[in-house]
Amino acid sequence: MSISNSKDLLIKATVGKYAVGAFNVTSIIQMVAIIEAAEEVNSPVIIQTSVSPAKQLTPELFGVAFRFLAQNSSVPVALQLDHCSDIDFCKRCVDAGYTSIMIDASKETLKNNIQMTKTVVDYTRTKGNASIEGELGTVGGVEDQIRVVESDVELCDPLMAVKFVNETSLDNLAPAIGTAHGIYKTRNPKIDILRLKNISESVNGLSIVAPLVVHGGTGLSELVVKELIAVGGSKFNVSTELKYAWIDAANEYIKTYGSKYNPVKMNQLQMDAAKKVVFYWIKLLGSAKKG
Repeated sequence: MSISNSKDLLIKATVGKYAVGAFNVTSIIQMVAIIEAAEEVNSPVIIQTSVSPAKQLTPELFGVAFRFLAQNSSVPVALQLDHCSDIDFCKRCVDAGYTSIMIDASKETLKNNIQMTKTVVDYTRTKGNASIEGELGTVGGVEDQIRVVESDVELCDPLMAVKFVNETSLDNLAPAIGTAHGIYKTRNPKIDILRLKNISESVNGLSIVAPLVVHGGTGLSELVVKELIAVGGSKFNVSTELKYAWIDAANEYIKTYGSKYNPVKMNQLQMDAAKKVVFYWIKLLGSAKKG
């Protein structure tokens, strides 16, 4: 249908009171599975790569595969780099065809975070229509092998969110509200829904300036997800759940068919497992039939 950037998808989601799933991949096969799932239920979708797989396969390869798949897809698809603190690598991904970039300088001082984020924003404005996501506050857990311990987690201040958005001119904001990457250590993690509501009202109260992103989707209850969408969450990142489904499917193949050495069959089992995860999240986020 079209090659999209995340902001275009998220503005529609914010207005429509639904959210778009952003699914982290480590291979081209996973990209195919996620887009196929989105097409089956007519949902917009965001493909994400963390820095490690992007470096392993190269941004250029992901960019070419994305362009081919998106141009031939019946739904809008965006390709986003997730949690990158390297400005030069952000620029390389923009040049390679990524349509959305997350520059994550959240561990820096506010001044440095603003400066680094604005540098990437300014670069992309000269290169086309890529959208930029920034993070304010710090999200706990493990993402791309980088651990943020609980004592270092800092929630986003709504007033600072306005300053951050205004001074960087970023497109999408990922505020820290208590979610975490990886698997939650408790069944009922403390998510500050009211904080997200206040940030939404402060940043997007008069018009949608920067749609809001929720990191750490895996493990959140359905009720919490729906409450977060209701107060402005328009993009949910899903990574850990897909990793588990992908590797569990490979283990199941080896246990059941290990002596047959049929990688195509194993790939298909893994794709089917990934699609189940995507179907679940699309239904929960309410993005089906919004493509």
